[in-house]
Amino acid sequence: MNYESKVTAEKGDPIAVGFDPDAEEYEAKRGSDRRKVLIIAGLLVLGLAIAAFFVMRSNGTATPAGDENAQAPTVTVITPGQTTVEGQITATGTLSARREMPVGVVGEGGRVVSVPVDAGDWVRQGQVLASIDQSVQSQQVQSAGAQIQVAQADADLAQANLDRALQLVERGFVSTADVDRLTATRDAAVARVRVAQAQLGELRARNARLNILAPASGYVLERNVEPGQTVSAGSPPLFRIARGGEMELLARLNEDSLTSISVGTSAQIRPVGTDKLFTGQVWQVSPTIDEQDRQGTARIALSYAEGLRPGGFATATIASGTVVAPILPESAVLSDRDGAYVLIINGEDKAERRSVTTGTVTSQGIVIAEGLTGSERVVLRAGGFLTEGETVKTQMAEAD
Repeated sequence: MNYESKVTAEKGDPIAVGFDPDAEEYEAKRGSDRRKVLIIAGLLVLGLAIAAFFVMRSNGTATPAGDENAQAPTVTVITPGQTTVEGQITATGTLSARREMPVGVVGEGGRVVSVPVDAGDWVRQGQVLASIDQSVQSQQVQSAGAQIQVAQADADLAQANLDRALQLVERGFVSTADVDRLTATRDAAVARVRVAQAQLGELRARNARLNILAPASGYVLERNVEPGQTVSAGSPPLFRIARGGEMELLARLNEDSLTSISVGTSAQIRPVGTDKLFTGQVWQVSPTIDEQDRQGTARIALSYAEGLRPGGFATATIASGTVVAPILPESAVLSDRDGAYVLIINGEDKAERRSVTTGTVTSQGIVIAEGLTGSERVVLRAGGFLTEGETVKTQMAEAD
């Protein structure tokens, strides 16, 4: 049994005396709420202090200048200077025969009986490339030969008659008119002999044209005829020959590059699919520019070699004199949609973007045609991790 007594205070308010569970629970709850309020208030104060710290740092009042330099990243730089390099122009083009000769039927044609050569063979001037059946033409030649014999016999008889008449004219047995008639008969017979001989020569010449002959010594590129095929004067070319086996590269160049080269300039040719290099020489520079792509053609002569196949694609490196320019390693040259650029460190030790124009790629690095004088401090590597205006500490790259 619980007993409760009341004590009256001076103002007459009763005061509970004794054990009350509800009151004790109420006091514990109030203490817990007070702790939560204190924790929340502390977190708010801490957050405000952190925010104030970053605001002061962004205004440059939190860290002294000496501390900022101490925390700056260290980058390796290079001063490229100026180097004399051989100027080079790189172009692409198609390989072809320098002097290609299509060979077709020059006679009346007929049935092909033999083709003794094939693509890839070397032929000499006048060599038979294909033979056409001449059985009919050979009979015509024999007939023309017989006609010559007949005409010659008539001429011999006319000459004998004339000789006898000349012996008898002195005795008065033959008149002068008869001599004139016999002389005309003799002359006509001799003329018929000559006509028959000319006809025979014509037939033989035509027969000779039935054989397809090589017009010059060279390398057979194509063979488009087979035995048994019927050909005529209107047929497409039966063979294609590269005269002397000479090849060339038709290199396509822009207007600026064309003005930098001249006839006689040497070039290195590398066909696609091989690492072999072939030495050639520019023998003609296009006198006109294509209006569509604003390019012209430099024709580079090449001697015959196994790796050169007409119709193939190749890359040409053409010498274009010497240039004096800075050379940078590939790691120092960056690029984006605005073009090639490098990062240089200015006098305030801050990174600065510098747009450049790259030239040829050499064994030493990339030639910088425009944008640098060579005296700048260029970030050697990891330039992509720096931002323009960032303060850095520099160290010179070690010489190779």
